[in-house]
Amino acid sequence: MNEPTGRRERKKAATRRKIADTALRLFLERDYDTVGIRDVAAGADVAVTTVFAHFASKEALVFEQDQDFEQRLVRAVTDRAPDEPLLPALHREVRALVHHCTGEAAEPVRRMITASPALLQYEETMRLRHARSLAAALTDDPGLGRSALTCRALARFVIDAYALAGEAADPDGALDEVFRMVEAAWSATEAFGHPAARAGR
Repeated sequence: MNEPTGRRERKKAATRRKIADTALRLFLERDYDTVGIRDVAAGADVAVTTVFAHFASKEALVFEQDQDFEQRLVRAVTDRAPDEPLLPALHREVRALVHHCTGEAAEPVRRMITASPALLQYEETMRLRHARSLAAALTDDPGLGRSALTCRALARFVIDAYALAGEAADPDGALDEVFRMVEAAWSATEAFGHPAARAGR
């Protein structure tokens, strides 16, 4: 008898969470560079192949919520109410992500990332991917009336706002300041509009 899909997905999610939690505990206890994938697998009581079935690399174990963060940014665009302006929706979601990543519990992880060139490089690659996904969602929104280039620029500004706020002594204040600039730049592009929209005038 086949296992129901819902139960199977819950088991997969639980295994993924167990692996990620074990990896983070070991990284913080022993130092990131000294812990290998075999150590993580042994600590989580799973096979090495199971670790790689859930995480493509050792670095990915640290950024376990990578895909969730990416999806949340995209949904801030695609799932907002028809009458909800874009920038406040993005501002609200980025603020929630910043709060998640700048809390007291996250400080040891931030120090670990900062001390590791491999993790910093992975984080930069991750942010570029998030920016591409966000830009695609913005470009596909017919109500925005902006060019693909403008949407790519906005996406990069939003991701940079998240990064800058995370490094600031006052994350909320930094995020508000950056988003004021982003909103001004976005408003200025309204005069240009999307090439297709201008052609139809």
